Amino acid sequence: MNLSNHSTMTSLQTQNDANDTALMDLIATGDAAAFERLVTQHGGPMMSVASRFFRSEQDTADAMQDALICVFRKAGQFAGGSRLSTWLHRVTVNACLMRLRSESRRHEVNVDELVPAFDATGHHVRRPPPVGDGEPAEAAMTSELREMVRTCIDRLPQAYREVILLRDIEELDTEETARVLGETANCVKTRLHRARCALRELLLPVMADETSN
Repeated sequence: MNLSNHSTMTSLQTQNDANDTALMDLIATGDAAAFERLVTQHGGPMMSVASRFFRSEQDTADAMQDALICVFRKAGQFAGGSRLSTWLHRVTVNACLMRLRSESRRHEVNVDELVPAFDATGHHVRRPPPVGDGEPAEAAMTSELREMVRTCIDRLPQAYREVILLRDIEELDTEETARVLGETANCVKTRLHRARCALRELLLPVMADETSN
C-alpha cells in the first residue's frame, strides 16, 4: 500500500473515531437528535445482527429496541477504546442473548441423547452423526433449508443454542464467545462440539428428505 494512502486512511479513521466519541458524548447528555443520527447511521447493521438470532420479525424488532435502549442508557460508558460499530455489535448481541434467555422454550431436545456415547471399553454406544465438509449452519443452501436449520437450532437447550448462534451464525471467535457468555474458552469449545453434533443429528432426517425430493 502507498504510504501516503495509508496515512490518509489512518487520518480518516482517527477523525471518524473522534466523531463517534463526540456523538456518544452528546447521547450521554440526552441529546435526542444525536441519538436519531446514531440510529440512522448504525440501525441497519444492528438490525441485521438481531435478525440472525431470531426468526420472528417481532422478536427481532423487540431485541433491536432493547439494544437501542441499552445504547441510550450506557452511552457514557463508550470510551472510544474500540470502534463504535464494534461496541454497538456487542451491545446488540448481549440484548439478543438476554431476550433469548427470557423466553420460555418448548420442545427442547436432550443433547445427551444426540451426541456420541461410549461404553466402558471406549466403543460407541451410539454412532456419531456423519461430519460433512462444513458446519451445519453452512449446509443451508436454500431459504427452505436455512429455515430448517434455524428450527433445529431452536430445539437445542439454551446454553447450546447460544454458543452455536454466536460461533456459527454470528461468527464470533472462541475467545469473544467465551467473553460474551462469561465462560472459559475450553468450555465454549466443548459445548460447541456437543451442540454441532446434536444439530447434525437433528438435521439428518431433514437433509435426507431434502435429498430424496
